[in-house]
Amino acid sequence: MARSFKIQRDTAETKISLSINLDGSGNSTISTGLGFLDHMLTLFARHSLIDLEVHCDGDTHVDGHHTAEDIGICLGQAIEASLGDKKGIYRYGHMTLPMDETLAQVAVDLSGRPYFVWNVPFPTPKVGDFDTELVEEFWHAVCVQGRMNLHSNLIYGKNSHHISEAIFKGLARALRMAWAIDPRETGVPSTKGTLSQ
Repeated sequence: MARSFKIQRDTAETKISLSINLDGSGNSTISTGLGFLDHMLTLFARHSLIDLEVHCDGDTHVDGHHTAEDIGICLGQAIEASLGDKKGIYRYGHMTLPMDETLAQVAVDLSGRPYFVWNVPFPTPKVGDFDTELVEEFWHAVCVQGRMNLHSNLIYGKNSHHISEAIFKGLARALRMAWAIDPRETGVPSTKGTLSQ
């Protein structure tokens, strides 16, 4: 069974098409209107080994908030839909990831119960034209719509670009671990018998 999903989301603020294949090879075609977010999503696809296509026409003349948050909403929904009943997955994933002077620690549980913890201070308000506070907004949307427990902690770091990259790469690796198929798991990895509630 293919673990893939396509979504179209049209609002007055953004028009988004997104497709995902969890069992891909890291290929991506990304066009969000925000160059830095394009970069982050490209490396997210590469390190999670998903195939990802994202196209967004958003109100970036206002700022990048609606674009980043709405793409996060779509990505979270696509991940959740692709996982189906979550039978056979590892469920949990984690990564401590270095990026030059930066060290980030992230962990996820594909529990079906969203909870978001974010301890990632950025030393600058922007990377180029991109507001660094939108990294949190993006991942909060992914977490809630993907119905996952997601924790991100910055251990240390000085460069905002490196901090964001460490979080995106770290979560790519953690999610790749969590949604991988465990050959020893014959059912849903929960004593409740479900990860949908």
